[in-house]
Amino acid sequence: MLIRQAPEHYQPAAQALLGKVIMVTGAGDGIGRAAALAYAAHGATVILLGRTEAKLEAVYDAIEQAGGPVPALVPVDLGSISEQQAADLAAELQAEFGRLDGLLHNASLLGERRSMASSSWQGWQEVMQVNVNAAFLLTRELLPLLQAAPSASVIFTSSGVGRVGKAFWGAYAVSKFATEGMMEVLAAELENTSKIRVNCINPGATNTAMRRAAYPAETPTDNPFPADIMPVYLYLMSDDSAGVTGVSFNAQ
Repeated sequence: MLIRQAPEHYQPAAQALLGKVIMVTGAGDGIGRAAALAYAAHGATVILLGRTEAKLEAVYDAIEQAGGPVPALVPVDLGSISEQQAADLAAELQAEFGRLDGLLHNASLLGERRSMASSSWQGWQEVMQVNVNAAFLLTRELLPLLQAAPSASVIFTSSGVGRVGKAFWGAYAVSKFATEGMMEVLAAELENTSKIRVNCINPGATNTAMRRAAYPAETPTDNPFPADIMPVYLYLMSDDSAGVTGVSFNAQ
């Protein structure tokens, strides 16, 4: 596994994503929200995908108020998305945009933090569905749109517990190992056959609702806010990272 960090002190050009169409999953809150705002601020038309429409609408409004390109709203529950729903979404995006320049797989479930022996089957399935299966399904259906872009970027979201197994992290840790593997397989398949680059980001300890749920004893403000870790998200989504593929990045 190749692990890197974004170039030191990286700062993208003001219009680094001008004209690009980028989908962000889990765009209603936390890191997904910060990424959507950052992408729009740098010129991208952002497709906001998430489960809670009210949260997506709030991000939509924030982008418009900041003067960014008008985003698109896609309320979808990745916990129950079907093949047909994913195919229909791809068809709608094809008709509306004709291509996809970027795809950030940010949506994840933390799930139960229990021993393997006490993990519930339902809880295990729910985490795998959102963190692995839905990411695979969306990627597969959106590949033709990504192929239609001049230089597309796919970013998966990893975790430190997806690199070194940790007791009581159960399905979440296993799902992040799977995410790292999916990134590497897809990157290898596309490296010599397309201009799509595929990488992972491990956000690290960030002040999000998921982090607060996982580590309730922490002082949340000891960790950076999602907006503080955006440089690597902008680097990998911009053409500054052209040719970089199959790498797992640390945001911090």
